[in-house]
Amino acid sequence: MGIVSDRPRAGATLPGPVAQAEIRGSTTIVELLRRFPDGRAARLMADLSWACAHCGGAFHEPLTMAAKRHARDPRAVLEAFRALEGSGPTRDQIDAARRMVE
Repeated sequence: MGIVSDRPRAGATLPGPVAQAEIRGSTTIVELLRRFPDGRAARLMADLSWACAHCGGAFHEPLTMAAKRHARDPRAVLEAFRALEGSGPTRDQIDAARRMVE
Protein backbone atom coordinates (compact mmCIF):
# COMPACT_ATOMS: atom_id res chain seq x y z
CA MET A 1 0.00 0.00 0.00
CA GLY A 2 1.47 3.39 -1.00
CA ILE A 3 1.35 6.75 0.66
CA VAL A 4 -1.85 8.63 -0.07
CA SER A 5 -1.54 12.36 -0.66
CA ASP A 6 -4.02 15.01 -1.71
CA ARG A 7 -1.25 17.10 -3.26
CA PRO A 8 -0.95 17.18 -7.06
CA ARG A 9 1.85 15.25 -8.72
CA ALA A 10 4.93 17.25 -9.69
CA GLY A 11 4.40 18.86 -13.06
CA ALA A 12 0.64 18.41 -12.98
CA THR A 13 -1.52 21.42 -13.71
CA LEU A 14 -4.24 22.18 -11.24
CA PRO A 15 -7.85 22.10 -12.38
CA GLY A 16 -10.14 25.05 -11.94
CA PRO A 17 -10.67 28.53 -13.28
CA VAL A 18 -7.73 30.71 -14.26
CA ALA A 19 -7.51 33.91 -12.27
CA GLN A 20 -8.00 36.98 -14.46
CA ALA A 21 -5.96 39.33 -12.29
CA GLU A 22 -3.30 41.47 -13.90
CA ILE A 23 -0.27 39.57 -15.16
CA ARG A 24 2.51 40.25 -12.66
CA GLY A 25 6.13 39.25 -12.31
CA SER A 26 5.02 36.51 -9.93
CA THR A 27 2.66 34.99 -12.51
CA THR A 28 4.02 31.55 -13.35
CA ILE A 29 4.63 29.95 -16.73
CA VAL A 30 1.85 27.41 -16.14
CA GLU A 31 -0.57 30.20 -15.16
CA LEU A 32 0.21 32.01 -18.42
CA LEU A 33 -0.32 28.86 -20.47
CA ARG A 34 -3.63 28.14 -18.73
CA ARG A 35 -4.73 31.76 -19.06
CA PHE A 36 -4.29 31.65 -22.84
CA PRO A 37 -5.43 28.16 -23.91
CA ASP A 38 -5.50 29.37 -27.51
CA GLY A 39 -1.68 29.20 -27.54
CA ARG A 40 -0.87 32.92 -27.49
CA ALA A 41 1.42 32.62 -24.45
CA ALA A 42 3.15 29.54 -25.86
CA ARG A 43 3.70 31.33 -29.18
CA LEU A 44 5.18 34.34 -27.39
CA MET A 45 7.52 32.05 -25.45
CA ALA A 46 8.57 30.49 -28.75
CA ASP A 47 9.12 33.97 -30.25
CA LEU A 48 11.39 34.73 -27.28
CA SER A 49 13.23 31.40 -27.82
CA TRP A 50 12.02 30.04 -24.47
CA ALA A 51 11.34 26.33 -24.34
CA CYS A 52 9.34 26.71 -21.09
CA ALA A 53 6.03 25.99 -22.77
CA HIS A 54 7.29 22.62 -23.93
CA CYS A 55 10.03 21.37 -21.59
CA GLY A 56 8.13 21.67 -18.31
CA GLY A 57 11.38 22.16 -16.42
CA ALA A 58 10.41 25.61 -15.19
CA PHE A 59 6.65 25.28 -15.34
CA HIS A 60 6.03 26.85 -11.94
CA GLU A 61 8.71 29.51 -12.27
CA PRO A 62 7.57 33.15 -11.94
CA LEU A 63 7.72 35.24 -15.11
CA THR A 64 10.43 37.62 -13.87
CA MET A 65 12.63 34.70 -12.80
CA ALA A 66 12.21 33.13 -16.23
CA ALA A 67 13.19 36.44 -17.84
CA LYS A 68 16.32 36.66 -15.69
CA ARG A 69 17.22 33.02 -16.33
CA HIS A 70 17.04 33.71 -20.06
CA ALA A 71 19.06 36.95 -19.61
CA ARG A 72 16.15 39.18 -20.69
CA ASP A 73 14.88 42.46 -19.27
CA PRO A 74 12.10 41.45 -16.85
CA ARG A 75 10.16 44.68 -17.43
CA ALA A 76 10.18 44.22 -21.22
CA VAL A 77 9.12 40.58 -20.86
CA LEU A 78 6.32 41.54 -18.49
CA GLU A 79 5.06 44.21 -20.91
CA ALA A 80 5.03 41.72 -23.79
CA PHE A 81 3.01 39.16 -21.83
CA ARG A 82 0.61 41.82 -20.55
CA ALA A 83 0.00 42.85 -24.16
CA LEU A 84 -1.51 39.40 -24.77
CA GLU A 85 -4.61 40.68 -22.97
CA GLY A 86 -5.25 43.02 -25.91
CA SER A 87 -4.18 42.79 -29.53
CA GLY A 88 -0.45 42.65 -28.84
CA PRO A 89 2.33 42.29 -28.33
CA THR A 90 3.69 44.54 -31.02
CA ARG A 91 6.86 43.71 -32.95
CA ASP A 92 8.69 46.37 -30.88
CA GLN A 93 7.54 44.76 -27.61
CA ILE A 94 8.68 41.34 -28.79
CA ASP A 95 12.04 42.71 -29.92
CA ALA A 96 12.52 44.45 -26.55
CA ALA A 97 11.63 41.25 -24.66
CA ARG A 98 13.93 39.20 -26.90
CA ARG A 99 16.94 41.49 -26.36
CA MET A 100 19.61 39.93 -24.15
CA VAL A 101 20.81 41.93 -21.12
CA GLU A 102 23.66 41.40 -18.67
